[in-house]
Amino acid sequence: MRFSVDSHTPVPYQLCYCSICRKQQGGAGAAINLGALNDTLTVAGEENLGLYRAAIADDEHEGCELSSGERRFCRECGSALWLFDPTWPELVHPFASAIDTPLPSPPSRVHMMLKYKANWIEPDIRRGDQCFDLYPAQSIEEWHKSRNLWVA
Repeated sequence: MRFSVDSHTPVPYQLCYCSICRKQQGGAGAAINLGALNDTLTVAGEENLGLYRAAIADDEHEGCELSSGERRFCRECGSALWLFDPTWPELVHPFASAIDTPLPSPPSRVHMMLKYKANWIEPDIRRGDQCFDLYPAQSIEEWHKSRNLWVA
């Protein structure tokens, strides 16, 4: 299966260390989500799409809540493809690891959800990177625009 999507925010700068992204990506590091326009998403081989909605444990309450995020993956090869959340229906968030075309190199990176990283992970935090226990202050759009990386 293949997909394509248009994006104003193609720089893979944001690394998420939450347990859901880490486990879905199958690695010690972090998932990198891009921002894209949902109405431009085209899929070839849609019959091979799988859907995963994570159960989120809340530190302050017992039990789990089902995530509103719809994580899509290929049922043929297992690749994580994108995240869609109906809270923001105009957006879809492809995983940079699923993109076959070249992406721009980020001038710096944002490490987010560090509160949830596995204790054995040592993030590669470089000079100029920003770190957040939870979510960053800037949205993907704001980050791109503030660095003149917005693609019209």
